[in-house]
Amino acid sequence: MARVSTFALAAACAVSLAGCQMFGGGSSGGDVRRADLAASQTTTIGVNAYLWRAAIETLSFAPLAQSDSSGGVIATDWYSNPENPSERVKVTAAILDADLRADALRVTAAREVLQNGQWLAAPVTAATVQRLEEIILTRARDLRRAAIAG
Repeated sequence: MARVSTFALAAACAVSLAGCQMFGGGSSGGDVRRADLAASQTTTIGVNAYLWRAAIETLSFAPLAQSDSSGGVIATDWYSNPENPSERVKVTAAILDADLRADALRVTAAREVLQNGQWLAAPVTAATVQRLEEIILTRARDLRRAAIAG
């Protein structure tokens, strides 16, 4: 008798839980969550696809020296602005997670100035690195919104 009542209780729970999914918040809410999950966690690359694409697009002003989608590293070669050829920069972006979060991105930069025919290390302002991170994150969020909307 106890087995029959346990089985009946388990069956009732299973039926009620299955009903929750069927009558849950409509198709658009579930579709959005599934699309977001698909983009952030089940990509063919090892990191967040939106952050990867946004970082590639943002750093496209300079030639790429290295890009590893499995490890999430994008490194540029030295770049000199034609308007200021006595200064050059090298940027590295590391994507640290599969989720689209601000702490999943780390940007570093190196700067050199030309003095007496030699390139000498020069400081990079923290605001420059922070601005690059903001640009990449904003672009990644825009890409995500466009994918969900469309």
